[in-house]
Order: sequence, then structure tokens, then C-alpha cells
Amino acid sequence: MSLVLGYLLIFFARVSDVTLATIRMLMVVQGRKIQAAIIGFFEVSIYVTALSKVVSSLDNIGNLLAYALGFACGNYIGIIIENRIALGNLAAQIILKGSNENNIELIETLRGNGFGVTVLEGHGKEGSREILHIAINRKDLNKLKDLVYSYDEDAFIIANTISPISGGYFSSIKKK
Repeated sequence: MSLVLGYLLIFFARVSDVTLATIRMLMVVQGRKIQAAIIGFFEVSIYVTALSKVVSSLDNIGNLLAYALGFACGNYIGIIIENRIALGNLAAQIILKGSNENNIELIETLRGNGFGVTVLEGHGKEGSREILHIAINRKDLNKLKDLVYSYDEDAFIIANTISPISGGYFSSIKKK
């Protein structure tokens, strides 16, 4: 029974510290120094606890398996949590293939939903296309995609992570 509890302690400790590591790295990338430092403190405390349990019994294969499985699950859970909190900003570029009249309606709908839209004309292999540039909060990407595809299912959407310097228009889109 105590062996099983030891395996569970190692497993859950690794899940916790690797999940925290994923979130801490997001905070570091976004320049959130205080949050990253606090998370890092707890992450390393948990990590050292799990590692000491494994190192103290290197001949116990169960400890190693619990440690490795906890690491794998921690990565998975960390990514799920990171996707849910969706911090940061994106620059979305949308190349429309629909009709001009439909495009105007889409642009008005996007603006009506709080998105700042800049429209450019592009020329490609298949002729002229309207290109929309939109800076958004990352958590609003699915709402943007749903709106665009409801007007133009053939639209080409590209999104890149950005760190805005100054100016521009960001609106907080309310979830309904």
C-alpha cells in the first residue's frame, strides 16, 4: 500500500510541477515577471520533492515510471490549461474569396462585434482579394473564425502572436 501511495505522490507531484512549468513559461514569454517568479517557486519546490523520492530509490522501477508518466500528463494538462486561459495578443490576416458585397457585410459585422478591421487590397494568383488585418486578444480567435467563416467559408486566415508596441484598437469581446 505504501508503494502505491509513493507512486501516486511522485505522479501527482510531476503532473503539478510540469503543469506549473508550462504556465510559468507562458508568463515569462509575456513578460509577467512577478507571476512567473511565484509560479516558479512552487514549481521547483514540488519538483525537488518528487525528484528526491525517485533518487532515494533508484532501484525502484515503479518510481521511475510514475515520474515519467507524471511528466507526460503534466505536459498535456499544462497545454490544455494554457489554451483555456489564452493570454496574449494575435495579429490575424484574413484573405477573403467571397463577393465584394458579402465582404462589406462581413467587415461591418466584425466591427459591430468589437473587432478593429483594416482592409487592404491584395493581388494573387487568382486575382484581386480583400485582405483584413485585425489585432485581437488571443481568447477571441474562435469568435473571429466563426464570424469570418459564416460569411466566407473559403477565407484564408493566418494568426501570429504579437507584442503590441503602442496604439491600435483592442476591444474586449464579451462571451455570450
